[in-house]
Parts: sequence; structure tokens; C-alpha cells
Amino acid sequence: MLGQNKKISKRKFIKYSVIGLGGLITEMYGLKLFSNNIKNLNNNFKFTPNLWKWSKEASYYVSTPRGVKCRLCPNFCLIKPDEESICHTRVNKEGKLYTIAYGNPCAVHVDPIEKKPLFHFLPTSKAFSIATAGCNLACLNCQNWEISQFSPNETQNHDLMPLKVVEQCIEYNCESIAYTYSEPIAFYEYTYDTAKIARTKGIKNILVSAGYINEKPLRDICRYIDAANIDLKSFSNEIYSMLNAGTLQPVLNTLKILKQENVWIEITNLIIPNWTDDIDMIKKMCDWLYDNELYEYPLHFSRFHPTYKLSQLPSTPASTLERARKIALESGIKYVYIGNVPGHSAENTYCPECKKLLIERKGFRIISNNIINSTCKFCGEKISGVWK
Repeated sequence: MLGQNKKISKRKFIKYSVIGLGGLITEMYGLKLFSNNIKNLNNNFKFTPNLWKWSKEASYYVSTPRGVKCRLCPNFCLIKPDEESICHTRVNKEGKLYTIAYGNPCAVHVDPIEKKPLFHFLPTSKAFSIATAGCNLACLNCQNWEISQFSPNETQNHDLMPLKVVEQCIEYNCESIAYTYSEPIAFYEYTYDTAKIARTKGIKNILVSAGYINEKPLRDICRYIDAANIDLKSFSNEIYSMLNAGTLQPVLNTLKILKQENVWIEITNLIIPNWTDDIDMIKKMCDWLYDNELYEYPLHFSRFHPTYKLSQLPSTPASTLERARKIALESGIKYVYIGNVPGHSAENTYCPECKKLLIERKGFRIISNNIINSTCKFCGEKISGVWK
């Protein structure tokens, strides 16, 4: 029996329970579920893949003499028998890799699309938003660390298989499904299967992601993804390593691939004091976006608030965000926003040609919209986005 007479760590051994997980099912659709860690799960049920409801054989892996190697993301986890991946969602059982993040989201909510944030994609529409536990990065500033840094075995979960997600999306009159909150790459198979069904029903699919994924799985899922907000965490490989436990280049590759695959992109850059607020680095990032013809896609500079392992830092000064925005506009980025600063004028959309106010926002609400047939009402300039 798994776990019997052994001392096991949370990161290195997975405890399975058909009964235990089943007892965590709730029916709180439309409300965000705050994940409560479930401690001391002492289940001794033998793992049987065809009986365990919330598992599925994972995609993108290869067997090696030392374990199975996951090929989904740049971590390339080499996973020994009965151990889990860095993202906490993939397990090696008897030489096969299984995802344990399938049909068991710990967060379900109906959100305004502007919350993702997506400012140029179906404004005022609603997104049916889901997440499972797990993430393939380990950001010191993660605001959702209670779910991202844990396994699906440690959170309170819904029983919500892909078809049911789509049915709930339709029931709540949402135009899209957003795979969000934690990291949809960690629950890739669940995202992929849900998005595939949603596409047949005319529902849009949205990735809210750090973009830390390899090319083949990214191109495969792009067939069913309509929009993405990618968190470009910095423009320094060293900072990515120390702050996020990742590397920069795979995220840059993701941005270029999404553009090639005609996925609508919006980019978020969280400016953290003493970490990602270097003006020269921000200038290099904006120049790279321009040089790679990503200047038509919105760039969101977001304000940091103290959280998780960076709770000792101050919030980002508004003046730093304003300076970053000025640099981005001067670099040729057409639509640049400031987030997490309520009431700031830079949460509005302005025409890049005549500079007039096009979309006025208050938080996630739209007060007025002067974009008509994808063009500026005042001068006729084409405004990039998916407006209907």
C-alpha cells in the first residue's frame, strides 16, 4: 500500500484517495473558492489509474532508465517512481506519467474579462474562470501561493470535468473560459480538453499564464486558444532565476509563437521595488517588444503590493509605473496601461493617433466606449483588438 510504514514529504510523495478527494467536492459555482490546505491526509489506497477519477495520462513525456522525463515545460522534470513534478501536478506511476490536475479545480469564479486583465478582448463580457492547484514556477511574490504552491491533493476541489465546465460557462452566460489564478500550464491536459469542447460551442478560450512552456505543447494548444495574458516577469535571466525559479528566453519564445499562431496577446509586467523596477531593463524590454512587432498588443504595468515572501517590501510608487509607461510609449508600444492603481487615468484606452479617450474604465467597469467597428470614433484610426 502506498505510504504504509514510510515517512513521506509533501513534495516527494503523493497520497491518493478516491474517497478523500470525493469528499472535497462542493457546488459553489459563481463564487471564488479560497483554497484551504488539507493537512494530514493519511490515505493508504493503492493508486489505480483507471479507477481514480481525477487523473489522466499526461502528455509530452518520455521514459528513461532513471524515471520519466516531462517535456511540457522548460523544467524538464525527471520524475522517479512515486514522485511528483516541480509543478505538483504530475506523478510517475509504474513508468507512466499522470496528471492529477484533471477535473478537480480548486477555484471557480465568474469574472469580468477586464480582470484578467484583457482590455482589448470582448470588453464588458464575462469569463468563466477556473484553476487547479499547482504551478511550474515558484515566484516569491505570488499572490495565489495558497493554491499555486500546493498539490491538488491538498486543496478543496470541485468535481468539474471538461464538459461540465463548458455547460456551466453557458449556464452563467459567459462568452469565454479563462484558465487562470494558478498556472494553466500545470493543468495543461485539463485546459486542452476543456478548450477543445468549448471551441465546438462557440466559446472563447483564454490563457492567463506565465508562458513557461515548450514549443510543441504550446503550438498544439494554440489551436483552441483565442487570447492570452502573459506575465512577462522581468527582462533579466538572473532575476527570473532568483525571483521566479525560471528563465527568460522560453517566455519570449512563447510571445513570438502566440503571435505566429494568431492568438490575441496582452502582456503584464509587475513592477516590484528593488527587483523589476530598473528603468534600463524596462527600456530593453519595451525595445524588444517593438523589435519583435508586438507593439500592437497592450502592455500592462502592474503595481506590486507586499505579499507572500516579499511582504517586507513597499508597494510600487505610482511615479515608477508612470515612468515605465512613458518609456513604453516612447519605444513605440501603442497601448500601455497601469494596473492596481484605482482611479488612475492610465487604466483608460486612448487613441494612439488623435490621443482622445476611447474607453473609460473605473476598476473593472467600462463607463464609456468610443470604439466603433474596431476604429476610433473621432479620427478613424484602427484600434487593435477583438471587439466583438
